Amino acid sequence: MNVEQLITMANQIGTFFKSSPDQEQAKKDIVMHLKRFWALSMRLQLIEHVQQEGKGLEPIVKEAIIQHQALLA
Repeated sequence: MNVEQLITMANQIGTFFKSSPDQEQAKKDIVMHLKRFWALSMRLQLIEHVQQEGKGLEPIVKEAIIQHQALLA
């Protein structure tokens, strides 16, 4: 899948969860959503993008992936 599409979808998920008062829980929720509903290949592509700067990702999404990368792989 095109990385731009993955960024758009990940940011939409991040937008939903970032209004949570507990930002650490929001990051875990973002990662768990990705784990449940995204194919492994999509998650690995997103991890690779984050490792190469993560341009275009909302800060909460990027931080969630960095902090909880082991859960996604």
